[in-house]
Amino acid sequence: MSIVYPKAHEVIVIGAGHAGCEAALAAARIGCKTLVLTANIDTIGLMSCNPSIGGVGKGHLVKEIDALGGEMGKAADATAIQFRKLNTRKGAAVQATRIQADRQAYRAHMKKALEDEPNIDIKMRMVEGFLAEGGKVIGVKTNLGESFFADSVVVTPGTFPNGLMHIGLTQISAGRAGEAAATGISNSFEELGFKTNRLKTGTPPRFDGRTINWDILEIQPGDENPKPFSFSNDKIEREQMPCYITYTNEKSHDVIRNNMDKSPLYSGLIKGIGPRYCPSIEDKIVKFPDKTRHQIFLEPEGNHTYEIYPNGISTSLPLEVQYEFARSIEGLENVEIMRPGYAVEYDFLDPTQLKNSLESKFVENLYFAGQINGTTGYEEAGSQGLVAGVNAALKVKGVKPLILDRSQAYIGILVDDLVTKGVDEPYRMFTSRAEYRLILREDNADQRLREIGHKIGLVNDEDYEKYIDKKKRLEKEFGKLEEVKIFPTDLVNETLKNLGSNSIKKPQTLKEILRRPEIKYEQLGFLQPDFKGEESQEIVSQIEMEIKYEGYIKRQFEEVSKFKKLEKVKIPKDFQYKDIPGLSNEIVQKLSKVRPESIGQAGRVSGITPAAISVLSIYIKKESELRKGSYSSSS
Repeated sequence: MSIVYPKAHEVIVIGAGHAGCEAALAAARIGCKTLVLTANIDTIGLMSCNPSIGGVGKGHLVKEIDALGGEMGKAADATAIQFRKLNTRKGAAVQATRIQADRQAYRAHMKKALEDEPNIDIKMRMVEGFLAEGGKVIGVKTNLGESFFADSVVVTPGTFPNGLMHIGLTQISAGRAGEAAATGISNSFEELGFKTNRLKTGTPPRFDGRTINWDILEIQPGDENPKPFSFSNDKIEREQMPCYITYTNEKSHDVIRNNMDKSPLYSGLIKGIGPRYCPSIEDKIVKFPDKTRHQIFLEPEGNHTYEIYPNGISTSLPLEVQYEFARSIEGLENVEIMRPGYAVEYDFLDPTQLKNSLESKFVENLYFAGQINGTTGYEEAGSQGLVAGVNAALKVKGVKPLILDRSQAYIGILVDDLVTKGVDEPYRMFTSRAEYRLILREDNADQRLREIGHKIGLVNDEDYEKYIDKKKRLEKEFGKLEEVKIFPTDLVNETLKNLGSNSIKKPQTLKEILRRPEIKYEQLGFLQPDFKGEESQEIVSQIEMEIKYEGYIKRQFEEVSKFKKLEKVKIPKDFQYKDIPGLSNEIVQKLSKVRPESIGQAGRVSGITPAAISVLSIYIKKESELRKGSYSSSS
């Protein structure tokens, strides 16, 4: 017997991992009554794998989530046990923030954030399927025979759809250790007409820190002056914990080679494709046979546990082999395993079946976010969750969707890559995926996205006023640097020489002087005593970056201008590619499958040639002119 839940909701979010949390908070903060349905309330916001947030590319995503008004950056700051700025010796475009979090504190923070939001209801239910009517999803049904109705539904089930765990040759139906797989929802995807496939991810064993010989290992402390992830925070005062580094060796590798027949990855049991950039230790040994060692980061899982996460040795080998392998490593000779490592296979949807809003192309009001779209990582999931949650809410309110393009945000790149190119392996964000890296930096994410977040209702007035104050300070400081001049006096040129720079022969502004690679902002006072450099390090770093790379940044903005012109040339939804002579059958099939919204997006579809885009552009222009002519004659 079906039970209809009487309370009305506008948005339903299925799942409460990183995508689900951001989706629910976004929809609720925009003003929609939101229902979260999760199989286990105690695992809301759980960090299923490594206890870290951020990293190169991923840190950029977290900064953007925060700039738009999401929660991940705040949660990271509130629960971090170590902060590290990566790539500090490289260019600002690839510098990134990474934190180690207290896993249980992070989970508790996210759970409380959802519970504290008045527009969110949370219920512990397993969703079995969807309620659809006239090509639209109108609700969901659960394993308890209940029906919940809503105007929009966001699906964020993580690795649970038909999840299958592998430890050696043992297989367990589960989405992750100790939690049952979701089979009903996978079947319902096929009933709605979605194409699904299988992917695989994995996790390493967890060690008992009391059984590790820390004294002989290389220590990796956090930054002395940690910088917050969230633009809402000015400083970090949390006590930090160190990580440690050790390495595999030839003996370790021999153990794995001798037991490869027991690996489900190499015995044929695992069919799904795993992440290329986060391979298991078995994969590393097979694919890099000449490497004599592989680095392992030993990461504490929190302040109140001895559990250690050994980053770098994800495995699905049998438990007894995991012991033999681990105890061959320096510092781990007597280690005890608290939780075994495992691999998990799961269903995902081909994301080319989605629009840039992450709404399904053929089932209205249904949105997808996270690993269900073929991605890997908390940050990628959270980014999609925010986009899907925002757009599900905006759809309810009759407002056009939020679409971030590739020149605005890494989030825009992530979504565009998914819906345009699809995935054949778990997708992970890298800075190399960005065409305009110099203008998509961590430090200016608020300058790019804070206005948007405030306009749609995610950024509160207090945080917005803080952003406006920072913007004014930046503008004021840039103005001073452009106005204040120094003159070619003997004292000035002697000072420049002492600073390792060339003398000047005519007056120059402080901005022109600061453009020199060897000159730092804080040294400008030596050249012009009246100049008072009193700004925060955050402001100073951004000013130096903008000025020293000004020429390159200007060039990227020119490229963005060209990019936007192609994005503005829209392709009609009903456009028939098969009617264009000169396009091969393969190109017609690819364009018909993806149905790109613009000429720019069409050019990014895998396998589409520049020649095909030229032909397509001509026909789009002709059709546009014909439609205009038809409209004029009819009017």
